[in-house]
Amino acid sequence: MAGFGDRGTGPKARMTPTAALLPVDDDAEVQSRSSAMDARGLRDLATRELSEDGAARRGPFRPEVWLNARQRHATRLAAHYFRAIDVSVIVGVTLLCAWAATPSGLAGAPVAAVAPHALGAGILLALIRSLDLYRFPGARQGLIHLGALAAIASVATLAAVLLSLALTGSAVGLTSVVVWGAVSLACLYGLHLIWLDRVVSWRRSGALTPNVVVVGATRHAEALIKAALKRRDVNVLGIFDDRLARNPDTVEGVPVLGDSEALLSHRILPFVDRIVVAIDPKAEARVRHLMGRLGSLPNEVTLLVDPVRAGDREDALNRLADSRLAPLDGRKDDDRRAFNKRLLDLTVGGLAFVALLPVMGLIAALVKLDSPGPALFRQRRHGFNQEEIVVWKFRTMKHASADATASRQVTHDDDRITRLGRILRSTSLDELPQLLNVLTGEMSLVGPRPHAVGMKTGQIESARLVADYAHRHRIKPGMTGWAAIKGSRGPLHSAQDVRRRVQLDVEYVERQSVWLDLWIIFVTVPVLLGDRAAVR
Repeated sequence: MAGFGDRGTGPKARMTPTAALLPVDDDAEVQSRSSAMDARGLRDLATRELSEDGAARRGPFRPEVWLNARQRHATRLAAHYFRAIDVSVIVGVTLLCAWAATPSGLAGAPVAAVAPHALGAGILLALIRSLDLYRFPGARQGLIHLGALAAIASVATLAAVLLSLALTGSAVGLTSVVVWGAVSLACLYGLHLIWLDRVVSWRRSGALTPNVVVVGATRHAEALIKAALKRRDVNVLGIFDDRLARNPDTVEGVPVLGDSEALLSHRILPFVDRIVVAIDPKAEARVRHLMGRLGSLPNEVTLLVDPVRAGDREDALNRLADSRLAPLDGRKDDDRRAFNKRLLDLTVGGLAFVALLPVMGLIAALVKLDSPGPALFRQRRHGFNQEEIVVWKFRTMKHASADATASRQVTHDDDRITRLGRILRSTSLDELPQLLNVLTGEMSLVGPRPHAVGMKTGQIESARLVADYAHRHRIKPGMTGWAAIKGSRGPLHSAQDVRRRVQLDVEYVERQSVWLDLWIIFVTVPVLLGDRAAVR
């Protein structure tokens, strides 16, 4: 087993002879578990996987907490929240100390009194970030972390003292600068003790430990599992192999759950961070076939190869087990974009929910008066990484005709839609309850529209019509999106409609940014209201 490379940036990645990690980005439908699945549900799932002699096939890797890919990614983004709180506290301490040093007030304070505090704060925050203290790797001990904070605070305080001496030429004002340094360090100690405790708790529960499944019950898989059992920083949840008749029921205690076809629709997939293909790379035809099939999944796929030198296996496992928090320096742009996107969802979505709450209350009352049945309609749809989520809408159809699986898509003269429902659909007001999905993190304000699980175009499931369909699940679904403002919204009546929608969704996934999201939000209302012919 040689090692693991970096994730590709385009829709498809090519395998090179020396690559050990091959991200595969091709698509097909995956049947995944609901986000409501909890630890008990996963334990039940594990115990239901039985061998021929009836023995329960539960492997040695059983996380205390089962989180799906969306929830685990949200945990990794905690570093951004930690830093935001640190910045807020240090800025507050700096302003307070500078104000105390200038009785006349900050507005009329001389530069010599304020500049040292500002310089110290800038150096302090910059060094904490540049020295990677927000990623909390497992190898870093708490005392070392706190020692690094003390050293950084000392450097920042010394710089502030030197600047104060240079500007004033005397010791006047040094007391305030030293007090600033001491208070800042005390605040950082308190905050980072909390951060360290949270990270340790997440690691202990498994929230930061990567979950993998292995394809191929081979000696490569056996070596990987043995090494992972010793380290306990990678969870191998199960094995899939096409040659079931020749393979044991378990490999080092890890259950064989089925063949590669079973993996494509297995309910455990939303909880898997990476799929490891442990097949001899010399079997090129079989490897290509498997990589092509597994490329239909939204999960990352890794090709495992034999070690070339001593230490290669440990190096590869180190890459696989790299469960540190997301970096802040922009090396992984996806993490930064996800954090910014979540902040946008919480701020804009929260304000919109409060502002529109009276409107939603009125609509709910009108729906109840218009026709018998509940005001809200819920439907299971695919979310991030094929997670099944429950999406809320105002009911627009007759209660007896509700179609939770979208097996029959809406038409212009659809007799299932109520009188009020036609108005709500034409204005997209029926989507307003999805602000709840946004605030809980299951959806975003902007993203590919979530399609119902099992939705059909004609008599065929929509996901089977386009190879790249699952690419749209690599980001959270949205209330509006790039496809919506480009004319692809509402029902999909043909394979051409599905291809057009997927093309636009994939384009958005590759281009996503906060500025693009803001633009889409800005133009959504006039675009939707201006389309009188739309059926939504």
